[in-house]
Amino acid sequence: MQKKQLFLTFSFALFWASSLLFSADCLAQTATLSGKIIDANDNAGLPSVTVQLVGDNAAAVAANDGVYTLKAPAGRPITVKFSYVGYKTETQLLTLREGEKRRLNIALKIDASMDTVVIRANRQTEVGRQVVNVEALKILPIPSMNVESALTIFGLGARAGRGGELSAQYSVRGGNYDENLVYVNGFEIYRPVLIRNGQQEGLTFPNADLIRSMSFSSGGFEAAYGDKMSSVLDVEYKTPTKMAGSAAASLLGYSGHFEGSVAKKSDTTHTQAFRYMLGVRYKTNQYLLKALPTTGEYNPSFGDFQSYMSYDISSSLKIDWIANYNTSVFQFKPETAKEIFGPINATKVFSVYYLGQEVTDFTTFMTGLSLTKTNTKKHYFLKFLTSAYRSLENERFDIEGYYNIGILATSGNNAGETVAVIGDGIEHRFGRNYLTSTVANAEFKGGWEYGKPQPRKANDSLYYLRRRFENSHYLQWGAKAQNEQIADKLNEWYRVDSAGYSQTWDTTQLNVKSFLKTNIALNSMRYSGYLQDTWTRSNEDSEFKINLGVRASFWDYTHELVLSPRALITYKPLQWKKDITFKLAGGLYAQPAFYRELRDFKGNLNPDIKAQKSAHIVAGMVYDFKMFNRPFKFITEAYYKKLWDLIPYEQDNVKIRYYGTNNATGYATGIDMRLNGEFVEGAESWVNLSFLRTRESLEGVQHRIVYKDDSNVIHDEPAADVPRATDALFALSMYFQDYFPKNKNFKMHLNLSVASGTPFAPP
Repeated sequence: MQKKQLFLTFSFALFWASSLLFSADCLAQTATLSGKIIDANDNAGLPSVTVQLVGDNAAAVAANDGVYTLKAPAGRPITVKFSYVGYKTETQLLTLREGEKRRLNIALKIDASMDTVVIRANRQTEVGRQVVNVEALKILPIPSMNVESALTIFGLGARAGRGGELSAQYSVRGGNYDENLVYVNGFEIYRPVLIRNGQQEGLTFPNADLIRSMSFSSGGFEAAYGDKMSSVLDVEYKTPTKMAGSAAASLLGYSGHFEGSVAKKSDTTHTQAFRYMLGVRYKTNQYLLKALPTTGEYNPSFGDFQSYMSYDISSSLKIDWIANYNTSVFQFKPETAKEIFGPINATKVFSVYYLGQEVTDFTTFMTGLSLTKTNTKKHYFLKFLTSAYRSLENERFDIEGYYNIGILATSGNNAGETVAVIGDGIEHRFGRNYLTSTVANAEFKGGWEYGKPQPRKANDSLYYLRRRFENSHYLQWGAKAQNEQIADKLNEWYRVDSAGYSQTWDTTQLNVKSFLKTNIALNSMRYSGYLQDTWTRSNEDSEFKINLGVRASFWDYTHELVLSPRALITYKPLQWKKDITFKLAGGLYAQPAFYRELRDFKGNLNPDIKAQKSAHIVAGMVYDFKMFNRPFKFITEAYYKKLWDLIPYEQDNVKIRYYGTNNATGYATGIDMRLNGEFVEGAESWVNLSFLRTRESLEGVQHRIVYKDDSNVIHDEPAADVPRATDALFALSMYFQDYFPKNKNFKMHLNLSVASGTPFAPP
């Protein structure tokens, strides 16, 4: 049985049969039960509520907004049970007629007698984002120990960056890593600028031990998120209700956390006034780095400490504080490197002998404070946030590499030895780079849910429950001011000597290949704001959501005002035999330059730089169905992104260097597919398959395609565009879980990723 299930898993990974959409497992039922489950206190939709027919195998799980659909037998009494952790279980006794489509709405009450109380935000779930399985993140073996590394498995359209498994960088639908937004509890997260490769990367901000929920949008996201062109990762930390902790250790490091809560003495409802979480992590890649082609002395050391605390001033007023201290130190003394290449009859070897060392360290501090006011009776919330981020980045390296290229003997007594040297030279890299960045901001945002009462029908006992969510609006707004201070001192040069001649050769002076020296101080203000409305209309036949919004941003350094209108539509037919939700999204997405995009290869800043811009159109669907009598989900999205005012860049490992000018246009188009479910009962698995084409065209450059045909004739033809650095035709990833049939404590987790290569070309 296990072999059969493994075979089916790989079959779905390699063959995405369109028949999934119309599989025969969804047999016609004689009656349909649907509705919405809400919290009796604030009337907000409850996600993931289990709806089950007592004594029957039929069951359903409510969506993020509380909507559910369940096929049920007709002509006999049935008992429907609604259960959710922290809430009182409700049951309903019904008898459905043949072909009847009945709507049953339920309001669940919090179970105050339980030790655990569920705390939720008083707002609707936003449309168009995918929920990431947090529990799977904690057990997935990830060398980088960063949750972003798992997005290539769990995130639709996300692909691994160029840094390999040691890097947490990722690209989404043709964009580079700088085009991705990351939020933790509403605070935008920043990362160091000078990191050059995956070996130097330390621990990113999100700590898996502290995460409650995580959602990801790979394009077409709403106006509440903004000022990046590709994706949004939104992380929410837990709200502890009791004392707990965890600890983990391996050869790559350790982690641990502690959480708890303190209740008011007069509290009789088991709610807590003060909650806290502390987390610590340490990582070293020393054992992994010893397997790299370049041998030497590696001394990496990465660690961080986080705290998250909240205090309920009253039942409607809450204050939260988050803080992080992160340090990354990478010391490296290279010794030798060797690479063998070429065919068996002309094998060559490239050997390097090093002198010198590299010492880089990155220290970051982040703290944030938020104050939230909620009113459950009038259905609004107000929130004030302020945060500060500071990064101290130091690069010090002075490394000489003496290299030679030789012919390698592949047979005879001297097999494996270099029998002739065909070239030699010296490569010398020097750098003393120091960058300090400080980002401080203050933001005010709010939300108000209101609805138009529907006419009351005769004998409608649920009228007061239904009237809010059947035709409601959820209005959100926000305004933010941010100060950015950058102090950048660069002193970097690169020298190449080939066969005793320094490149570029000059008879009067010694030249270096490249030289960069700057001393820049930048102090600027950035302003942004948004306004959006989510209109939800539902009835017995369907649920319809429209999210319309606009975002604006202004930077006083470039004096550019950017407006970004956006729209998202989701439609869920409730009368269909198949549980399908459709999505359509589009809008304009602008990315004003941060410091890295602003600086060109010579270290100069361009005050005339414009925000990079893109127009998104995304169409997709989510199909929930049963296979092997277990729940499965199939998601597919097709997209097209028109890009203009692009700032071209070159990428070496994870380091991105921009040209500092808006002289490129381009596009990205493709399709992403995902299947997840219990291939093995009780163990959810995922399979993702993506196809991508992304191109760009530089202004004033005639791109050309040069190739040799089967007759060895060279063709040189003009081309309208060339592949972007992130272009890769396909990517396949899989996360599979299994366990011993008689002991679920012993589990197996398999992570498989296969992708086509990215372009390689001269600058």
